[in-house]
Amino acid sequence: MTTYPFHFGAVILAAGASTRMGAPKQLLRFDGRTLLRRTVDTVLASAAWPAVVVLGAHREAVRPEVVRLPVLLAENPAWEEGLASSIRTGIQILDTFSLSLDAGLLVVVDQPAFSPAAIARLTDAALRSGKSIVAARYDGHPGPPVLFARRHFHELMDLHGPGGARPLLERHADQLATVDLPEFATDLDTPEDYQAYLATR
Repeated sequence: MTTYPFHFGAVILAAGASTRMGAPKQLLRFDGRTLLRRTVDTVLASAAWPAVVVLGAHREAVRPEVVRLPVLLAENPAWEEGLASSIRTGIQILDTFSLSLDAGLLVVVDQPAFSPAAIARLTDAALRSGKSIVAARYDGHPGPPVLFARRHFHELMDLHGPGGARPLLERHADQLATVDLPEFATDLDTPEDYQAYLATR
């Protein structure tokens, strides 16, 4: 595990209903593991600590995947509101869990290219740039995973609606650094996405 001069935790956003997939995408399997387990294992293999997993729509089905892992589990009763509610839930836990945290990493579970190396690139960019927000960049836009300095936690806890943290990226464009990660453009939202991805394995 790499040691950094700042401490960051991670929020793994796994509360969605996977409406377009027609089944919990958190439980889609490839290479012997579910998407959620792969995502959590990736975070645990990085310098991030603690890791918070936010559950919601399919919590009873999803919980067994992570209940025995060294993570903090959080239930988001407002998951139907959208991504912002899960961000609020997870960041609240990071904010209260450790006063020594300098930043929080927001992670989604449907990006199969997610890796410890990608996390390291984001944290390295934070160190080099001195910016308070560092996002992956793909398809010409910044997107998750995104690392937020603690100074933005209060804004993350004020988010509402389905759009996630994008308003903060726009509001603080002068404090945003990006890391080109074109492989993150592949996400798994539909059965067709999943089958197309499996065909490349």
